Amino acid sequence: FIAAFVYREIVKHRLKESMMNIVKLIALALLIIGGLNWGLVGLFEFDLVATIFGSQTALLSRVVYVLVGVSAVFTAGTSLKKF
Repeated sequence: FIAAFVYREIVKHRLKESMMNIVKLIALALLIIGGLNWGLVGLFEFDLVATIFGSQTALLSRVVYVLVGVSAVFTAGTSLKKF
């Protein structure tokens, strides 16, 4: 009984860790997209996200901008926990 409980807890812990790694990877990808987009805006006044999705006010563009912002907050929060 105790061995089954310990095994179940280990499996839960590993699943939680792997899900967090996936979330961190998605957040990193969104930060890279956001960083590249801002670099293009700063250097060439070219907004790639707006170009792909229609305009800066298009729904999909705004969703991407919000996801990049949420990713920045998430990454900052998880990075600050390490200090």
